[in-house]
Amino acid sequence: MSIISPRAEISPKAKIGDNCKIYPFAYIEDDVVIGDGCIIFPFVSILNGTRMGGHNKIHQGSVIAALPQDFDFQGEKTECIIGDNNIIRENVVINRATHTGGQTVIGNDNFLMEGAHISHDTKVGNQCVFGYGTKIAGDCEIGNGVIFSSSVIENAGTRVGEGAMLQAGTTFSRDVPPYIIAGGAPVAYGGVNNTICRAYGIDDKVLKHIANAYRLVFHGQTSVFDAVMQIKDQVPDSPEIQNIIRFIEGTTKGIIGKI
Repeated sequence: MSIISPRAEISPKAKIGDNCKIYPFAYIEDDVVIGDGCIIFPFVSILNGTRMGGHNKIHQGSVIAALPQDFDFQGEKTECIIGDNNIIRENVVINRATHTGGQTVIGNDNFLMEGAHISHDTKVGNQCVFGYGTKIAGDCEIGNGVIFSSSVIENAGTRVGEGAMLQAGTTFSRDVPPYIIAGGAPVAYGGVNNTICRAYGIDDKVLKHIANAYRLVFHGQTSVFDAVMQIKDQVPDSPEIQNIIRFIEGTTKGIIGKI
């Protein structure tokens, strides 16, 4: 049985799972689904279009499925999907999608620190960390295990590959490939993210291959296209190398630090 404060304002049409705890002054609209075991702290707003899994903790002042801050939005019915076991700290805002049938998606086991903002139609994987005041614009894609330090700004339509780390205060408008550290102004490649890669079970031999691949991309005197061809020819294959190749070949915005 869920524990719901009588001072919370919850639509009778909202669907609340078992073993939830909803504190006073939470606000939950009609078209909302909340899974089992969630904790909703005071002054949280969970708005129409929310589809939330189980065992999430939503802290004070956060807004889930806020209307998209997009001039194309005309009131369409869209969704904000939240997976399981996420921690969403104070004053986080997550917008739902813009166009009919669209979704903003947050996966599982993510940690969004105070003041983070995830904009419309962005897709976030699992086990990511969003530092204080980090802002993610609309239509972005973020892989698993990405770490954003404080006050990072990701501009619209860009991608971050799995296992990457963005240093504090970084602003970027191009794609950040997997497994790297990026930061500075202008943003640049700062090496392989060895600590996180090892935590995900990537061994030192493969880490050397990843470093060699990125040496060709960022330190070679060739185009990104030619660097990918060199990776295919010169770097021993592995799932991680294939992931790098697919990511770079799939870019439409370009790669940070490359013209």
